[in-house]
Amino acid sequence: MQHKNFKNIDKVTYGRGSFSQLAETIEPVRALNKSYFVYIVDNYFKGKSLESKLQNKPEDLIYFIDVDPKEPTTEQIDTLRDEILNSKGLPSGVIGIGGGSIMDIAKALSLMLTNEGSSTLYQGLNLIKKPGVYHLGVPTISGTGAEVSMTAVLTGPEKKLGLKCDWTVFNQVILDPELIATVPKDWWFYTGMDTYIHCIESHYGIKNNAFSLAYGNQALQLCREVYLGQGAGQNNENDDKLMVASLMGGLSLTYSEVGVCHALSYGLSKILGTRHCLANCIIFQHLGDIYPVGHGEFMQMIRQHQIILPQNLSKGWDEDTITKMAQVSINLPFMWHHAFGDNYKEIATLEYIKDLFRRL
Repeated sequence: MQHKNFKNIDKVTYGRGSFSQLAETIEPVRALNKSYFVYIVDNYFKGKSLESKLQNKPEDLIYFIDVDPKEPTTEQIDTLRDEILNSKGLPSGVIGIGGGSIMDIAKALSLMLTNEGSSTLYQGLNLIKKPGVYHLGVPTISGTGAEVSMTAVLTGPEKKLGLKCDWTVFNQVILDPELIATVPKDWWFYTGMDTYIHCIESHYGIKNNAFSLAYGNQALQLCREVYLGQGAGQNNENDDKLMVASLMGGLSLTYSEVGVCHALSYGLSKILGTRHCLANCIIFQHLGDIYPVGHGEFMQMIRQHQIILPQNLSKGWDEDTITKMAQVSINLPFMWHHAFGDNYKEIATLEYIKDLFRRL
């Protein structure tokens, strides 16, 4: 048996107001390379108070990037990398401030600044040749686990797949619950459910273990308190809990695996462009036979928070669209193996996966 030997984040700063320590956190790194930082910031914050709190220096580059509704692409990363290197040379580091897509852009960019050619060449496990530059993540939404994962998910011309290796993991993250207070209610729910689904899929599959279960069970308990407990909803205490749950959920799946919902989500996102967290929620509501324990709680959370998810989507899809989505999903064998075991190929056939999409 090949045991997982994954790198974790080097340093984590946690607590309300911790974002104010960004400048002193990165100061020792500024001497590296061309002595400037690249900020990748969600466009949502342009013109808002956070923009004035970035603690950047005049030589730094700031990119406000709109990730709604488009998820990160290989072309986007390659273009950004070339523009930065051609204008100012190799930076000291990259700082990502935003949600899961911004985290993925920051991680991918840090790697591609030191690796030649298109990022399409590196979509997969351990294909990156050289370590990237220093990179720091500041999540402003909680649930995706991107702040802790070793994957930077990119959509390319042929596939949606991550740049996945030890060097993808952030050198530092700053977890400041104050930054997630302005998340709209629907996305507070969708992203939180990404953590919940991470843990359910990690738990109910053949690759789970004491390590993944320890993180996953604690993350699930925090999710239950945030979405079902006394005082459930968006408030300061629950923001603190959800930020920790996101980190732990990401570690749970790292040491185990995700399953059916995420495999289908990749297909839905790649072909129709549906944002990952929303895609997970759309799909998970139809997987009661595969994940009966988590499904019941999930539906209870939907009712409690009066979340309306899209229904009957497949009625508008032709056979070609369904087939394309299924082909993306079937090419994630590690997820199907985790969910169904060694005979997964007999269960998760292309027709079976197409039928799962028809449920939507």
